[in-house]
Amino acid sequence: MRETTLCYLEKDGCYLMLYRNKKENDCNAGKWIGVGGKLEPGESPDECLLREVKEETGLCITRFQRRGQVLFFSDSWDDEIMYLYTATEFVGEPVMECDEGELLWVPIREIKNLNLWEGDRIFLRMLVEGRENIHLELHYCGDDLVEAIDREAEK
Repeated sequence: MRETTLCYLEKDGCYLMLYRNKKENDCNAGKWIGVGGKLEPGESPDECLLREVKEETGLCITRFQRRGQVLFFSDSWDDEIMYLYTATEFVGEPVMECDEGELLWVPIREIKNLNLWEGDRIFLRMLVEGRENIHLELHYCGDDLVEAIDREAEK
């Protein structure tokens, strides 16, 4: 199972969002997502988070919180476990364009209007509601979300 991280950096009521529009053969092309990426061999999720945020944004995170994990199952791509984070303190000036797309500070109340994956809408709502132990399972058929299971709510 592929392991990744995803982080939503928060500042002044906004999340830093990445519009994926640069990589070829990108399953996220045309979508807005947080920042993050794949774990390298021997790397912990926290180490991956710090490295990926620095690479994609130019920012160094100084305070973050792991908010949970999301499992993705699909008939079109490899299964994935994604470690979900928020960050409220960081230093540096963001580079608003990276190899994967364009970055934009988006007011949290307006994120629902962006082109998002349907499953992302679910865990973004949980983040905004203040959930701290998200354990979500998302099942996709192609680009369509066919099932979402809140494993934390089942406890």
